[in-house]
Amino acid sequence: MIDSHTHLDLCSPPDAELVAAALAAGVDRMLTVGTEPASCRAALAAAERFPEVYAAVGHHPGNADTFDEQALAELRALAEHPRCRAIGETGLDFFVRDGRSNPPLAEQQRAFAAQIELARELGKPLVIHSRDAAQDTLAQLAHEADGVSVILHCFSMPADLQECLDRGYSISFAGNVTYKSAGALADAARLVPDERLLVETDAPYLTPQAVRKHRNQPAFVLHTAEFLAQLRGVSLADLDATVERNAARLFGW
Repeated sequence: MIDSHTHLDLCSPPDAELVAAALAAGVDRMLTVGTEPASCRAALAAAERFPEVYAAVGHHPGNADTFDEQALAELRALAEHPRCRAIGETGLDFFVRDGRSNPPLAEQQRAFAAQIELARELGKPLVIHSRDAAQDTLAQLAHEADGVSVILHCFSMPADLQECLDRGYSISFAGNVTYKSAGALADAARLVPDERLLVETDAPYLTPQAVRKHRNQPAFVLHTAEFLAQLRGVSLADLDATVERNAARLFGW
């Protein structure tokens, strides 16, 4: 089993315990994702330490106001590390919480565009974060990401599923697909072709329903995989083989 998107540096137990628990659950490949320089360096350090761990490096849209030429140069240097297998997470985020919003659209779009180009330059897949920003995200990808392998992490735009599939994007489902309130996501998860499907935790966030009282970790991806297998009418072994094959193709591990 694989976890196509996690944040080891944000999880509570030490990385060694997280990786050991994942291996005990049968999760033997995971992509830990950076969102700004420090977490990108932490992701690469974990990937150097554990053979089961690979890294993605990026600049989250919530941090777009700190993205400048120096940040891009550092990101490029980190992305050239052999254990880095993707660029991101990057994208657009218009979510407002307690009256606080993310950086202005123009700053998010500028950081997003630079990372799209970096993914193209290095020939690595692009991991997309999109929250309350589906149409703007898809529009920018349409204009700028032709020829780039796109992974829609924590898929959140079920109304646009067919457009995403028509463009060849990979669709990754996190633990929130298991929630009773996520009927539209579950409907989308039934329809994604085998060759486009991924599964993730986004740990420490979005713990699957079966273990929701706990803080999420890579080992818990198994619960989301079991839910998806039942939803799609296949065995867990078959779904496991599908997502392992897709992840190997995308991340080259």
